[in-house]
Amino acid sequence: MKLFVSEGNPHCLKVLAVLKLTGVKCDVQHVNHEEKVVPHLSRPTLPALLLPSGMHLFSANSICRYLGEVSGQPSSDLNNQWLEWEASELQPAVAQALHLAVLQGKGSEASSALQGQLSYLEQSLCKKTTPFLTAEIVSVADVVLWAALYPILSDHGLVLGDQGKVQNWFERVGMLAACESAAQEVLQGKGLKSEALKAYMQKQPAPPHSQAQKRDNQPCNSPEQVADGDRVMSEEEILSATVTWAKGLADRPMISDRQHPILPKEGKRNILVTSALPYVNNVPHLGNIIGCVLSADVYARYGRLRGWNVLYVCGTDEYGTATENKAREEGLTPQQICDKYHTVHASIYQWFQVDFDYFGRTTTEKQTQIAQNIFWRLHERGFLLEDTVEQLRCEMCQRFLADRFVEGTCPFCAYPEARGDQCDKCGKLINAVELQEPKCKVCNQTPVVRSSKHLFLDLPKLEAPLEQWLEKSMGSGDWTANAKQITRSWLRDGLKPRCITRDLKWGTPVPHPDFSDKVFYVWFDAPIGYLSITANYTDQWEKWWKNPEQVELYNFMAKDNVPFHSVVFPCSLLGAQDNYSLVNHLVATEYLNYEDTKFSKSRGVGVFGDMAKDTGIPSDVWRFYLLYLRPEGQDSAFSWADMAIKNNSELLNNLGNFINRAGMFVSKFFENCVPAMDLQPEDKRLLALVGWELKQYISLMDKVKIRDSLKCILNISRLGNQYIQVNEPWKKIKGGDTDRQRAGTVTGVSVNIACLLSVMLLPYMPTVCQTIREQLNAPPTVTATMLQGTGNFVCCLPAGHHIGVVSPLFQKLEADQIEDLKKRFGGQQPKASTQADVVTQPATTSAGQTVKNGADPERAKELTLAVAGQGEKVRALKGQKAEKAVIAVEVDKLLDLKKQLALAEGKNQEPDQTKGTKNTQHAPSPATTAQAVINKADPERAKELTLAVAEQGEKVRMLKGQKAEKAAITTEVDKLLDLKKQLALAEGKNPEPTLTKGKKK
Repeated sequence: MKLFVSEGNPHCLKVLAVLKLTGVKCDVQHVNHEEKVVPHLSRPTLPALLLPSGMHLFSANSICRYLGEVSGQPSSDLNNQWLEWEASELQPAVAQALHLAVLQGKGSEASSALQGQLSYLEQSLCKKTTPFLTAEIVSVADVVLWAALYPILSDHGLVLGDQGKVQNWFERVGMLAACESAAQEVLQGKGLKSEALKAYMQKQPAPPHSQAQKRDNQPCNSPEQVADGDRVMSEEEILSATVTWAKGLADRPMISDRQHPILPKEGKRNILVTSALPYVNNVPHLGNIIGCVLSADVYARYGRLRGWNVLYVCGTDEYGTATENKAREEGLTPQQICDKYHTVHASIYQWFQVDFDYFGRTTTEKQTQIAQNIFWRLHERGFLLEDTVEQLRCEMCQRFLADRFVEGTCPFCAYPEARGDQCDKCGKLINAVELQEPKCKVCNQTPVVRSSKHLFLDLPKLEAPLEQWLEKSMGSGDWTANAKQITRSWLRDGLKPRCITRDLKWGTPVPHPDFSDKVFYVWFDAPIGYLSITANYTDQWEKWWKNPEQVELYNFMAKDNVPFHSVVFPCSLLGAQDNYSLVNHLVATEYLNYEDTKFSKSRGVGVFGDMAKDTGIPSDVWRFYLLYLRPEGQDSAFSWADMAIKNNSELLNNLGNFINRAGMFVSKFFENCVPAMDLQPEDKRLLALVGWELKQYISLMDKVKIRDSLKCILNISRLGNQYIQVNEPWKKIKGGDTDRQRAGTVTGVSVNIACLLSVMLLPYMPTVCQTIREQLNAPPTVTATMLQGTGNFVCCLPAGHHIGVVSPLFQKLEADQIEDLKKRFGGQQPKASTQADVVTQPATTSAGQTVKNGADPERAKELTLAVAGQGEKVRALKGQKAEKAVIAVEVDKLLDLKKQLALAEGKNQEPDQTKGTKNTQHAPSPATTAQAVINKADPERAKELTLAVAEQGEKVRMLKGQKAEKAAITTEVDKLLDLKKQLALAEGKNPEPTLTKGKKK
């Protein structure tokens, strides 16, 4: 290797200091400022590093990072963040300060130009317990920042004022022999008084003052704080992006399809992803979905795109008081409840396109075997205690009231409906005897306090190994801030023994003979479900769960589950001493609220998974919106109005508009064939901007910043829209040869950006991604190329590539549609079709007296599954555009099954006079028109027509987008208006107001 540097160049100070620090063997050649050492650059660029491959690095920070990696010091995420901050925030301010101080003699103004950045650095150093920026020892980032500040801060005439931490850090780094030697070699150790620095600065262009001033006020911009297209790209960044673009797909291999069972592989990055096991006792709401399974799904999909070896497992948590309570409410056995709701959960996640490698459950023989094995290992090693505890007992029901079998007033926040194990409002864990005014959930009687013998996990004895492990895991892994904070709060006051048994029947049996009448507490038992579910997936499960050397474990959950995953479960595995894989990355979200209230699975408040399926809004749009407002740093709230805004602005007008326009230009102007591209400086700058966003996307996704990564996708489509608007290819295509060539370049670049977006979108919107790929006829090797390393935006659709049929990706959510949905759901889950609503005295009424209208729970269970299956069949036929007659037959079967289900659930079935005469409109008298229409409302017909309206609306929009003949559009608009009229009638509304809809003025 050969390093080219010049005297007086502050950037050369960085690389020389890092070179001397790392000890990498490299020839150093001093040249003058104007010497061209990189052959293909049009102007002198120093420093430059000639690699053994013949390629050059000419970004100072890239050279420094490379030298660190070559020396065996791989760059950490924190190190990379500081290098990014130095390049994007500190360096522009330093350039402004040097210009003022060296060339204009305004030393005081030079100090003020840096105040924003120095204040940020001071704040960061104040928060650290280490002497350097990233660790106990000096890092590449320390040296780079020190070198950037050296010309300014080494001049004793410039004081730091209140930045004492910065001063100490600066002096500490400057005392290193490598830094002293490099400063002497480049600047003669003189800082601003260096003649070599002055000579260098005289040849540099004046920095843009406004940009420097902007950065002063915002010393630590995040990607979304910089306006689209305003980011300053250096010439070397633009050149690098252009070179990458020209490489194309080359001979990249495709990412291989998954072969089950997936097992860890030598030499691969093996990622084991779990999401908190959802309780089986109810339908999951949107907060459950985004907090656990959907977030984990996005990361697992992303990992597969990166070529990692990923296994994603989850399943239903089926033991505990919640299940017993639900069974009692519905008049079923706990096993029947588990079977019913496991199917419901699986169906909902399938609709949301959550791509598990295996979705299991905890009521299995493997669960019993593994949980009892861990129990005995803990027992044999002395990590279990026996103790007698006071519990609440209901004399009426003749049972101890564990966890959810009792409610009362929270002793911490006075919430009146706190459970016997945890308060839903403040989140604190509770012992049932601490509840004020407790009541039995079954009979509403006041329980009494009695004693019961239980087993405890001796957490104090495991505290030392736990803290040792936590320090390592938190230090090297991506733990969210709330996960760290919650875990530390548990450790702050010292751990206490934790009860692991319960007086219940439904659970994993405790194998100890003295406790044979008890089961394991759900929060000891449930996390073991990750292991047993994997064991049901493959008999080689231990290759994942007893292999910490090769496996990285990611846990996804909401913050209320953190202590069980960061303290209780790890202590169980540490105490078992069987080389278990422990969590490396604990990713916890805050809470997602619903409008102005909270979701509550147990109380049925909010929009639930099965409701989302019935709105007519595609699952990809639901995924997008939930991920857009994913509560990563603070609580967020689902809002119907905001969902419409995000769909219509970000998806329809931004993302969808750009991708559709790019494809339509190829189709309309170039006969479905990507045109030749003659890149101009404007195009190359766009490539650099897009490439920068791609790198940000990868950097953020690697750190599981899922919501922030999504913003990078939207930033790229915004850049694309601006690019098209400025260049107006639809006008230039009508001009001369030069204009037509320009139109071709803009179109070709745009459609390639659209192809890149399809790759980046896959973890978020898999169906939309696939649709884009089909429309663009994208080659299968696109993914393997784009997302490797730090990201490669290449020309993947070269000139001559033929695309498919282009059509709009999204449709508008209308205000009246959203208002109807908001009223329809109202933040309250519809009452489940259970037997609980007909029970008058649950403690004493016989089974036969709890059912009216001939309810048959067993038959209802069968029919629930049949309805779900038939509904799926109908949806599939509609999605395949099957013949109407075929669909109608299956719809009739579905309606009949639903009628049978209602009867089996004990509902009163009044004859529906409107069924079978859907197209016949009776003529009511004028005085009773509105009431007559309402009386003829047909919900089933309304559902069918809602889909039909959506499909016809999509057809109209597509025709308009393709500039079809007016007569053809009018015919389809008339069909749409007629369908809307039928829909209004089916919903029991007066159809007259809808007659004007669709006709824009």
